Amino acid sequence: MSVLRVVRQFSAPSSRTLSLRSSLISTRARVPAFSRITAAVPATRAPFSVSALRFGEGTTDGDVSAKIAEELAFEKQAAIEGEPEFLKEFKTSGIWTIEDTPGNDEVTIHRKFGNEHIRLIFSIADLQGTEDNLESHEEEGAPEDTESSYPLRCSLTVTKPSVPGALSIDAVCQEGAFVVENVSFYKDSTLATDLTAEADWKRRGLYIGPQFETLDLSLQEEFEKFLQERGINESLAFFVPEYAQHKEQKEYVDWLGKVKNFIDA
Repeated sequence: MSVLRVVRQFSAPSSRTLSLRSSLISTRARVPAFSRITAAVPATRAPFSVSALRFGEGTTDGDVSAKIAEELAFEKQAAIEGEPEFLKEFKTSGIWTIEDTPGNDEVTIHRKFGNEHIRLIFSIADLQGTEDNLESHEEEGAPEDTESSYPLRCSLTVTKPSVPGALSIDAVCQEGAFVVENVSFYKDSTLATDLTAEADWKRRGLYIGPQFETLDLSLQEEFEKFLQERGINESLAFFVPEYAQHKEQKEYVDWLGKVKNFIDA
């Protein structure tokens, strides 16, 4: 809606102007209030209280709600009913425990290994940019039968309750493998595991170690064996992006429902 601003130039009124204003004021004072109001509204125009929409009822609400309902029906029809098989198998193995809070974009899986506690965190937010990149790749002429790849950034921490400190590993999960980017060590384990803004600020000023690819090849191989032994392997690398897609679908359907309910209210 445009906003019109009227700028008036004020000057000192003459005695004739003041006299005219006094006459008008005294005349208006004798006119009943009801007459003034009805005279200002043309006879052919409905009163504002009748024609105006009440708050929360715009002219586009129905169209948006109908489109969301259509999208909801499509997504629910395409969704797999119940728990998918890949997730059932993962839970049946009993190795990893999943922490997935509805409404959050991060997923945490953790396990015990000897005297170690291992935690892996990944986010479904990475899927949005990934899907755009895959579409661009397909438009450039990539083979249609090429398996879709969903690279997700992962944060892995290894802690030992009996020993101070924590090992923190940054990696990218893609094409059935974890590509390690950096291995860091924190003397204070809370800095590696705490997800608060304060902890993130403290981590910025610390030395996080060299890039993994700059390490001696034999040392890189030993680190990879270290991760493999703890279940950071090909099987988990296929599970992570598959679960991320599964969660993203659930969150999207839930988001559609909440938005529709709000618009319809």
